[in-house]
Amino acid sequence: MTAILERRKQRNALRRAGRRHVSDGFEAWLDSSDATTLGSLNDAFGEKILAAACLALMAPSALPIPSGGATHVLDVIAVVFAVQIVLARRTVWMPARWRAKELGAKSEKALRMLIRFIRWCERFSRRRMAHFMTGRAGEITIGAAISLFVVGAFVSPPFSGLDTLPALAVVLLALSLLLEDVAFAIVGFVVGVLGVGLTITFGVQAVHLVGGLFD
Repeated sequence: MTAILERRKQRNALRRAGRRHVSDGFEAWLDSSDATTLGSLNDAFGEKILAAACLALMAPSALPIPSGGATHVLDVIAVVFAVQIVLARRTVWMPARWRAKELGAKSEKALRMLIRFIRWCERFSRRRMAHFMTGRAGEITIGAAISLFVVGAFVSPPFSGLDTLPALAVVLLALSLLLEDVAFAIVGFVVGVLGVGLTITFGVQAVHLVGGLFD
């Protein structure tokens, strides 16, 4: 009985932190005595779990450090969550093994580094066009954009660092949903389009270079 009450107390503390600030919610989740799993993330963010999960999953790719393709599994999971944003699901669907999947030491470190960036963003954020951000049109638009930029990060060449901008775009778009601030959505779109454009440009150049070797 004591364990159940303690668990309930901890869950309520996580939710209070998540309501105060997005950064507080992530920090409380990481510092919780429970494992940092996708399932436990729901305790901090409730119905905004999908946006929070996309942000957490793309954190390692959003840092300016070549991932070497090690984050591809996280990208696939993020796409599944982004599609659910488009479908306006209020509860997250995922296989049981995903729910129990721990974030991992590298992802935790990346997210802790990203929390400082989130705190900086919160200093300038306010609710802008919140009715759009919380409505169906906003969810469809942001969810579709997150899906596109996750794919952009996924197809970026390993060790090129080109996945950083699309992943950062996902972080900004997810933040726009969590903060209900359209300004971050606009910046996220710009960063994402730039990132995908660079990936396509370098991809075309690489194809031409390889093709020239056989002419």
